[in-house]
Amino acid sequence: MTTTSGSGTARSGTSGSGLAAFASLLADETRAAFCLALLDGRAWTAGELARYAGVAPSTASEHLGKLVAGGLLGEERQGRHRYLRLADAEVAHLVEELAAHTAPARPRTLRAASASSAMARGRTCYDHLAGRLGIAITDAMTVRGLLSQDAGFALTTQGIDWYGELGIPLEPRGRRPLVRSCLDWTERRPHLAGTAGAALCAHALDEKWCVRIGSERAVRVTPTGVEALGELLGIEKSSLR
Repeated sequence: MTTTSGSGTARSGTSGSGLAAFASLLADETRAAFCLALLDGRAWTAGELARYAGVAPSTASEHLGKLVAGGLLGEERQGRHRYLRLADAEVAHLVEELAAHTAPARPRTLRAASASSAMARGRTCYDHLAGRLGIAITDAMTVRGLLSQDAGFALTTQGIDWYGELGIPLEPRGRRPLVRSCLDWTERRPHLAGTAGAALCAHALDEKWCVRIGSERAVRVTPTGVEALGELLGIEKSSLR
């Protein structure tokens, strides 16, 4: 398998033209749809993305090439297949925050309305939890003194110990911050992101506190998760259903 990623040239520029060129990558509806789909943290084939956005494979290929060249997407080739994913957590953070500043689309069908409701209740944002579930966890951690929001997000000493007691590793991942706030696009409030947010999400999925539902990023809290989050963080059951 060979792996390549965008050069990130547009992001490193400081000129007005460089910023305009970078912004133009998301100024197209198809390219924006690709980035939103890839917020699920998984790698998609070019064909899957084309079908998702409702465009021809040749059109998708052209747009994907621009996103890879601009540093927003990374590309992996395995045999005849081409897989795309967001370049890194920084890109995912950028896309999620931009989405939070846009007016939510109004569902046109009952199926779309159900999917939208499920996404609002709980979902993954790249590799951490978002929606009302993510906000409930963030608020509960703050109330219990595990997370401080006094000057940005920071784990307290008690919070670091809490992760250790649960056996959740907080291994650094490159330049990614241990803790970061991410503006939730449905709740319009910050939820926990960064290495700590990703580690907690992975633990929740591994322990079956949450399970993915449907083909979107939505997750559902299981009975096991309701009990665990109630016991560990004091979250009311009504907030998790």
